[in-house]
Amino acid sequence: MSVVSELIRKEDDGTVSFGDYSLSAKTKLDNFEIAGDVYKVKTFKEITKLERNGMFVYESVPGTTVTGLKVSENGESFTVEGENDAQITLELEENTDYNICIDGKEAGTFTTNLGGKLSVSVELENGKAVKVEVLKA
Repeated sequence: MSVVSELIRKEDDGTVSFGDYSLSAKTKLDNFEIAGDVYKVKTFKEITKLERNGMFVYESVPGTTVTGLKVSENGESFTVEGENDAQITLELEENTDYNICIDGKEAGTFTTNLGGKLSVSVELENGKAVKVEVLKA
C-alpha cells in the first residue's frame, strides 16, 4: 500500500501525488503550493478530492491514492491505487473527445460534458497500482 502520508506532495519529476484511502476519518490539507498553484486535498476511505486554485481537478469514490499526476494541454496521466473499484471524475476541456487507457489497455473514447467533467470506472485491487491515461483524441 503506497498511500501519501503527507496527503499531498510534489515529486522530483514535477508531478503531484495525493490521497490516503486508508484513513477512517476525513482529513484535508489546504493551501499547499506547487509551482505557483495552490492545492487543496480532502481524503479518506470514502472519497478523495483534489482542487487547484479553487477549481475541481480530481475526485474518486471510494477514496484512492494518486501518484504521478501529470496535467498537460493534451490531457492527464496518473497511477491510482485503492482498496476497491473506483469511480473517478476529472475536470478537462468541455465538449472534447478523450481516449482513455487503463493499465495499457484502451477503454474507448469519451466526450466531456458542458462542464468538462469526465467519469471513468477503474478496477482496483488492494495494493495494486493502475496506470490511467486520458488524452485528447
